[in-house]
Amino acid sequence: MSNTVIPVKLGEQYEGTVVDVLYTGVGVIMVDDYPIHLENAFEGEKIRFEVTQVNRKFGRAKVVEIEVASPDRVDSGKDYLLEAGIAPYVNLAYDAQLRLKQQQVQKLYKAVGIDVDVAPTIGMDNPTHYRNKTVVPVKYVDGKLTTGFIKKRTPGDIVPLDDYFVNDEKIDQIIGIVRDILDAHKVSVFDDDTQEGEMRYIMVRRGYYSHEVMVVLVTQTPTLTDEDAIATDIAAAVAGIKSIILNHNPRSLHVLTSGDNRTLWGADAIHDKLLDIDFEIGPNSFYQVNPQTTEVLYDMAATKGELKESDTVIDAYSGIGTIGLTVADRVDKVLGVEVIERAVIDAQKNVANNNVQNAEFVTADAPEQMQKWKDGGLKPDVIFVDPPRRGLTEELLDAVADMNPDRFVYVSCNPETMARDARYLIDKGFRIKGDIQPLDQFPQTAHVEAVAVFEPIEK
Repeated sequence: MSNTVIPVKLGEQYEGTVVDVLYTGVGVIMVDDYPIHLENAFEGEKIRFEVTQVNRKFGRAKVVEIEVASPDRVDSGKDYLLEAGIAPYVNLAYDAQLRLKQQQVQKLYKAVGIDVDVAPTIGMDNPTHYRNKTVVPVKYVDGKLTTGFIKKRTPGDIVPLDDYFVNDEKIDQIIGIVRDILDAHKVSVFDDDTQEGEMRYIMVRRGYYSHEVMVVLVTQTPTLTDEDAIATDIAAAVAGIKSIILNHNPRSLHVLTSGDNRTLWGADAIHDKLLDIDFEIGPNSFYQVNPQTTEVLYDMAATKGELKESDTVIDAYSGIGTIGLTVADRVDKVLGVEVIERAVIDAQKNVANNNVQNAEFVTADAPEQMQKWKDGGLKPDVIFVDPPRRGLTEELLDAVADMNPDRFVYVSCNPETMARDARYLIDKGFRIKGDIQPLDQFPQTAHVEAVAVFEPIEK
């Protein structure tokens, strides 16, 4: 196709067959070598679609009619989740979701020139209502405070929603309780146009094993009118409540929650367990949102890492210590490094709370700290990483290569950046040991977790 000719027009309808589903969750139909991206479209389906957006690289379209459906398509009756972007695979049978994610990981590695086996995706027995945390917006609609989702491409609109399908059902109920209490107190809601108002979001965390609940009121302002009375009402109405926090988060920060927290009622944190380790979880703690599969994930990562009682382990991007502490009883020593100080403080509390004697966590930039450890004569047997979606920096990968561990265990929530980093490591003299193991940490969504182990070719 010519770089200057786009073969479709805005607002017009066309027919085509879906030839691929990208890692982002969108189906692809080719029109004269020009890709059209569609949501709720699965490979092999013949679809009539209407073009909604075009650029030089690809177009976007909405499904008008599914003329020939995939045998893996199901009618969930929950298409509102597609509009919200909450569950793009809600109309795809679960076994097909698992196969698709395996295939997508395989394609990502092939795209960077890596020939590796990708194991079948490990799934869940019940792939719904699994999330232990959610953050939802609030807005007055027809005079009533409403929670729901922000409609895609219309950020000012909230569509009411009571069942998020992927949240712990108790969390959905708690959102409704808190919303109605705020409504009874006639709290003001921040408005982007007027730059006035207080409330922005409600956040709820609930321990999977402990059932302890934290409610976080995210506000534009440092205080909330009637905050003491509101906290008292929430505490009286929510079963399992242990903590009510006000999170001051001005809109200018462009994040869902800030680090500015003030406890309105109860404790500063809640607790839950992973692999029999007690974790203290604050409003800003990074804690995997699907604890059922997280236990499988961490146990699998430890097994693939072939941990031994004599091993010294580095846990880079250690957060509140979730990986490091869950493997501490299998090794001689765990050293964790994390750049976010409050996460390290939480990790140190978790060390003390669990009476772990062989784990230490420090606040530092991981590559710099790893160089200090190396200069001090440390030779780790295993390095674990579980980075953010953006993956690893070249500085971190260089530090890993420089330390030359026997095994490097990479846990990723974004196989696309993981494959990129794998290519870099292989070019630095490492190889993938065994297969890549996907795990469905986020059923009904386009996301997938993956674990790989690398080893140096020359030790």
